Amino acid sequence: MIVIMMAAPRWTMQTSGVTVRLRGVSAVSERVAWASGADSTVLRTVDGGTTWQKLTVTSDVLDFRDVDAVDAQTAYLLSIGKGPASRIYKTTDAGITWTQQFKNEDPKVFLDAMSFWDANNGIAFGDSVNGQFYILTTADGGRSWSRVPQSALPPALENEGAFAASGTNIAVFGKSHAWIGTGAAAKSRVLRTSDRGRTWQITDTPLASGALAGIFSIAFRDAKHGIVAGGDYRKEQEAIDNLAVTSDGGVTWTLVKGLSGFRSVVAYMPGTKTLIALGPSGGDYSVDDGRTWAAFEGPGFDTFSFVPGKQTGWGAGAKGVIGRLAMEK
Repeated sequence: MIVIMMAAPRWTMQTSGVTVRLRGVSAVSERVAWASGADSTVLRTVDGGTTWQKLTVTSDVLDFRDVDAVDAQTAYLLSIGKGPASRIYKTTDAGITWTQQFKNEDPKVFLDAMSFWDANNGIAFGDSVNGQFYILTTADGGRSWSRVPQSALPPALENEGAFAASGTNIAVFGKSHAWIGTGAAAKSRVLRTSDRGRTWQITDTPLASGALAGIFSIAFRDAKHGIVAGGDYRKEQEAIDNLAVTSDGGVTWTLVKGLSGFRSVVAYMPGTKTLIALGPSGGDYSVDDGRTWAAFEGPGFDTFSFVPGKQTGWGAGAKGVIGRLAMEK
């Protein structure tokens, strides 16, 4: 009998030069990637991670939980926190200078994550306010951000929002599809749009729910096939009702078992059915669209990003940890 070994993930650890927790990472190419985190930390590599340069964005102390890079020169940054701590910045010169594009002034608003269909069209999500979802969109490269009107959205549950743990609460596909995973409420749900945020529907998922549990990450490989992962972040070693898949664009979700712990990020390898799921306690991978899973060796990470079109990517997490992942036979 000939046994065909499937590709397995392998980490190469790198030196970030920082010790803060990194919650955002965005891979542009096999040489260029961006990372972000606490204490206004933003990092960039142009040599595949051999060296990471620390960039200066602002003199204010912010927690940059999400970074979305368009290319080697252009990237968006999102900081979290109540009121004016929630902001969006952009650079077009490789991080030499940054423009503040959005600064929240509502003390009840708390941004969680953002994502972009292309260089000009993007979306950001924050915790609900007074029973209403808080979603921003831009169509001009972030020069203006507009809140989606409540008439286009279903009502939010009490306390419903998202966990700003990995910058992956929002998944986008094509030119107009987007999905947002929620948590911290009586149910864990998925908001979806097929018209770039003009209208929305919402669906319950079977994921664990509660004040400290829910969907932490969502990913789609096409307009139909997607996955949500998460759990209760206080229970890093437990994998109870923390993974579900869809094959109808997020209309229905099916619970799947197989992860080996709480997971804060899940990502599709570009152009494949292979998935990576990571959390502070370790990682798992699937080669069959999330139906079955196997753990793999390596440290814990909070966030992850594949290089577009490649089988490599970067993970980042606590104490400045950064690793480069590759698939090996």
